[in-house]
Amino acid sequence: MREIVLDTETTGFDPETGDRIVEIGAVELMGHMATGRTYHQYINPERAMPEDAFQVHGLGDEFLADKPKFAEVGRAFLDFIGDAKLVIHNAAFDIKFLNAELKWMKLPQIPWEQAIDTLAIARKRFPGSPASLDALCRRFNIDNSSRTLHGALLDSEILAEVYLELIGGRQPDFGLSGDSQKPGSDAAPEWTPRPRPTALPSRLSEKEAAAHAAFVAKLGDDAVWKKA
Repeated sequence: MREIVLDTETTGFDPETGDRIVEIGAVELMGHMATGRTYHQYINPERAMPEDAFQVHGLGDEFLADKPKFAEVGRAFLDFIGDAKLVIHNAAFDIKFLNAELKWMKLPQIPWEQAIDTLAIARKRFPGSPASLDALCRRFNIDNSSRTLHGALLDSEILAEVYLELIGGRQPDFGLSGDSQKPGSDAAPEWTPRPRPTALPSRLSEKEAAAHAAFVAKLGDDAVWKKA
């Protein structure tokens, strides 16, 4: 199962009043494991960066001036996420901005059903407790000391760790979910680990191997080990 842990940074709170996306960061998970594949893009918002937004993100007008506009990267972004589930903290906020930008480009909208909201999961698991990303990092002992400013890619990497803790660890279903490849199916699994370039050495000692050979020799020619 492919998932994309996603975060955006914006100039404000409402795209309908002129606020725009200034940064997108995303981390790919496959079977709840990070693949190392990421998406990261700074974006020219085509407007001045408000002072309060600059203080939060540390992204100023001069830095963003030569960055591409969303219209130049929107299609590549959609190609990256595909139909994967989008893991987002406070998904309504990010989806609202992304869909506004996509609508202005006349590109397909992201359906709400594609999002997994970690804020909603946290509030359900820990009712009445703080559910911010920083609060969840403290709860799960996740190091977020490098998060002095809000940055989309860093926040996505941190959120990926938080998400895995929220759902019960890196392999919450022990690979027994219905998404696993069924025996006899011709369909290839979405992702499998790569084989080791060099086989692991045997952990049997010479003495143990000799003892096993002697034991098998006593079983006669019908021993299953001799038929292999």
